Amino acid sequence: MVLQKSLREGFGLTVAEAMWKGTPVIGGNVGGIRRQIADVINGFLVSSKEGTADRIVDLLRYVRLRREIGQRARESVRRSFLLARLMQEYLDLLAEFRPKFQLAGN
Repeated sequence: MVLQKSLREGFGLTVAEAMWKGTPVIGGNVGGIRRQIADVINGFLVSSKEGTADRIVDLLRYVRLRREIGQRARESVRRSFLLARLMQEYLDLLAEFRPKFQLAGN
C-alpha cells in the first residue's frame, strides 16, 4: 500500500504510479489526489489521523479488499490517465473544431 498524506497536492505522480501498479493508495482528501482516487472504489481518501489509521488497518487485515482496490485502481488509471487516452481526447476535441476552420472555397 502507498500512503500519500499531503496537505496540498497537485496531480500526484506517486499516486498514479502506485495505482497503475495495482497498489492500493490511501491519500489525503486534497487537490489532485481527489481527482485520482474515488473513495472506497479505487483507493481511500482520508482527512484525519484516525481515518488514516483505520484504512491502513483495513488494508492490512483484508486481503480481498486490498486486491480489489488495487485492481480497480489500475483500471481507473488505464481509463483516465494513460497517454493513449489523453491523445484520444485531444483528437476528439480537434475533430469537433475541424469544420469551423476549413478554408473558404474548399
